[in-house]
Amino acid sequence: MRHWIARQRYLIDYTVAALARRMAKNAGLVAVYTALVFVVASVLLYSHALKREAGFLLQGAPEVVLQKLTAGRHDLVPADYVEKLQGIRGVRSVQGRLWGYYFDPLAAANFTVMVPPDRVIPAGSIVIGEGIARTRGAAEGDVMAMRGSDGALILLRIAEILPRDANIVTADLLLVGEADFRALFGITPGLYTDVVLSVAQPREVRTIAEKVLLRLPDTRPVLREEILRTYEAVFDWREGIVLMLLVGAGLAFVILAWEKASGLSADEQREIGVLKAVGWETGDVLTMKLWEGALVSGFAFLAGFSLAYWHVFTFSAPLFAPVLKGWSVLYPDFRLTPAVDGLQLASLFLFTVVPYVAATLVPVWRAAVTDPDRVMR
Repeated sequence: MRHWIARQRYLIDYTVAALARRMAKNAGLVAVYTALVFVVASVLLYSHALKREAGFLLQGAPEVVLQKLTAGRHDLVPADYVEKLQGIRGVRSVQGRLWGYYFDPLAAANFTVMVPPDRVIPAGSIVIGEGIARTRGAAEGDVMAMRGSDGALILLRIAEILPRDANIVTADLLLVGEADFRALFGITPGLYTDVVLSVAQPREVRTIAEKVLLRLPDTRPVLREEILRTYEAVFDWREGIVLMLLVGAGLAFVILAWEKASGLSADEQREIGVLKAVGWETGDVLTMKLWEGALVSGFAFLAGFSLAYWHVFTFSAPLFAPVLKGWSVLYPDFRLTPAVDGLQLASLFLFTVVPYVAATLVPVWRAAVTDPDRVMR
């Protein structure tokens, strides 16, 4: 075993020296290789981190969201629907929600307006997200003017700006009291935007949804797991768009690997011939070239992945964030929690490292089994 380890160390020393003799060529190869790994790894890391954040955020979401449908469109829910749902066995709580969208001409953006279920906002007051405060240049104590559905101007004093660490969900959020919400959107008492149900046993969510449909056939229950699958599908779709745009880079890598497999340069063939002439075995030559491919591809993979990790989790992926997060006027400013998917990492390794290493062995084997005198000529 000790002899084998020493043999591999000597082969690695020779491989490093051989790579150093062709420094310019190998440096260019490593730079292109690293850039390809960096781009693909950045997309994979960012999309996986976004899906992970969405999963964490939806853990606190209600198990069932109930919407009333009229002519196939989302409609306001009467308050008596809440009473009809109270008696369903397995439902822990039923609550009507008030929320909607308000277009602000000053910011040229849509704000999400909501009556919070877990706190009371005094009449005439408003709580705003950090993104809105940044866009409007607002601070606590300022007055925010909003135009109601009847054209009347509603003045609300900013009581609080939501913390920056919750920016991923609160950047465009406005929290108001129920009276101000109904005045802003012209919604009469006794109507809600939708209804949320809390289920005692998570395994009974689908059963509860079926009971709801039997009792209220003009409604549509939306399950939390369905919302999560929708987010994952959206992120996968956007990830696919970016990767499709990178097809050119992938083709360049394929061409690079094919060129590597198509044959060796005259200097490399002469080097193999000399090694065979001085007593190297075919296995030694193949092992040396295998180490060469492993060192080049391994270094490029580690460098590209490290740069991608730094790009995504330190600088929030400025190259790809607009595409993967989606279009918005008020982009939330947030830092993703570092997360690496082992399956994605293995897939990236197999896609970038294994083909290159395998491609280096084909021409080397051809040269190594050929007579040294013929190879050197």
